[in-house]
Amino acid sequence: MHDEAFCIRVWDWSETSQTVSLFCRMHGVVRGLAKGAKRDDVRFSGGFELLTRGQVGMIVKSSDAMATLTSWDLTQTFPGARASLPAFYASMAMLDLVHHMVRDHDPHPLLFDSLGAAAAELSNPQCAIAALTGFLWSVLVESGYRPELDRDVRSAGPLDPNAPLAFEAKRGGFTRWERDSADEGWRVRPQTLELLRSLAEGRPALGAAEDVLRAAKLLYAYVRETAGTPMPSVELALRTLSR
Repeated sequence: MHDEAFCIRVWDWSETSQTVSLFCRMHGVVRGLAKGAKRDDVRFSGGFELLTRGQVGMIVKSSDAMATLTSWDLTQTFPGARASLPAFYASMAMLDLVHHMVRDHDPHPLLFDSLGAAAAELSNPQCAIAALTGFLWSVLVESGYRPELDRDVRSAGPLDPNAPLAFEAKRGGFTRWERDSADEGWRVRPQTLELLRSLAEGRPALGAAEDVLRAAKLLYAYVRETAGTPMPSVELALRTLSR
């Protein structure tokens, strides 16, 4: 079978071969062995590097076995992701999000397209935080954890636009902020909620840099809660982008 794919992980298997984790458009995350990939082998044109896109040929025998990669034709390299440190860290964070939040052989073509669009935005370092914020939103939506933006996750009623709000990661949404429940969530500015609503409507993460960064930190906290593990690459990207 053949598919479009992003390289999200690569390891040396032997002197001549590599194991690769690919995020495929129609087959989800596939882990495979590329025999002879480190040689000058015409089957693996361009070689495997992180955050590169190509056409892959593979033989998948079962969902729990490593695939055999038969070909790789490199089509896109995203040089902007390596042009600055913030862009590089943001790109590595995106790959880590796919690695942790997408199950093997579970296709997410919309998330695949979102990764391509976000990676292309990294050509401008000023857009790196907006690209990462938008991709964090896409990861949550595609993995089934879309944050609730319109109803109070405690009362199930509509959010009061005039009340102070808090986000509770364990409940996946917003509620009225109370001093005696501050340990279960954290206070959120109205601008953050409005920015997330813009993302929900398919618009980019536009606004003041500090507002976009706050939204990114909130979304990452929710990702960390749902994944059950911290992601140092995302934390490093957020620290770097906040400078």
